[in-house]
Amino acid sequence: MAFLTKLSKASSLARACLSRCMSNLPENTVYGGPKPQTSNQRVTLNQLKQKYRRGEPITVVTAYDYPSAVHLDTAGIDICLVGDSASMVVHGHDTTLPISLEEMLVHCRAVARGADRPLLVGDLPFGTYETNTVQAVDTAARFLKEGGMDAIKLEGGSPARITAAKAIVEAGIAVIGHVGLTPQAISVLGGFRPQGKNISSAIKVVETAMALQEAGCFSVVLECLPAPVAAAATSALQIPTIGIGAGPFCSGQVLVYHDLLGMLQHPHHAKVTPKFCKHYARVGDVINKALLEYKEAVTNGSFPGPSHSPYKMNADDVNGFFEELEKLGLHQAASAATEAAEKMNTEQ
Repeated sequence: MAFLTKLSKASSLARACLSRCMSNLPENTVYGGPKPQTSNQRVTLNQLKQKYRRGEPITVVTAYDYPSAVHLDTAGIDICLVGDSASMVVHGHDTTLPISLEEMLVHCRAVARGADRPLLVGDLPFGTYETNTVQAVDTAARFLKEGGMDAIKLEGGSPARITAAKAIVEAGIAVIGHVGLTPQAISVLGGFRPQGKNISSAIKVVETAMALQEAGCFSVVLECLPAPVAAAATSALQIPTIGIGAGPFCSGQVLVYHDLLGMLQHPHHAKVTPKFCKHYARVGDVINKALLEYKEAVTNGSFPGPSHSPYKMNADDVNGFFEELEKLGLHQAASAATEAAEKMNTEQ
């Protein structure tokens, strides 16, 4: 019996060693328990709550791929929102409605690989959560399980949307609500129109925001509202508000990555770029200039020059290569290789 016990222990140790050897993670990650708290650790809901209580503004920016996620991570942005605005600024649609769940999950996975620090929030796309609470919870779960998100965002404040938000929260998934201009509802709103501009509309915004808080949302986006309405909603709530075109009195602000960087200047984007957006750069102009310069350099033959042609053959190998090509009857190819070698040596 003692022999069998020793054999079992030895077998367990062997399996553990094998697992460690086969793992691509460091030993202390596999066996060391919880990671130590560091400044680069993922932003948590508790940290956001602490910022909110201290009155510190919360920063939110959208991202849709690995490079944009890395930029947000480097800048120390608090929340990275994988928005359904990808439908417009990435896929070129006029609205957010066409983007599918599968497309959103692709964007989410790319962002999750690039952003280590921000809280990651995925936007539930139109048509994926409105039918019933089962559909809403299933879709939200896919954002966490397949998309690598930490939380989700859903639009609107109708009773069905409030119920969906509550069900998702009860399923253990953190939710951001969204009131005011809700782009997924443009069919009902009659286009991208600001909300809360009259008494009844303003009261509805505040009441809807409070209902989302009651449903368990940890934050609410306020979009395209007069500043006094956003201020009232922010005051009435005990959770952070994130403004976009809603004035300076919210708990934080969000902008679309492409908009704040000034990345797109074509007529379609000029048509849909919101008036409230501030361009912090003109990256689109820089990109256009670089592409024109590249085109000119390729056209006039100045690129690639010697400094961008780093891979070399020594003289003996060039001669041997020439001879082998000649044996194969590839006389023009042999001449081309020799001329290229002589030209590169001369230019260097």
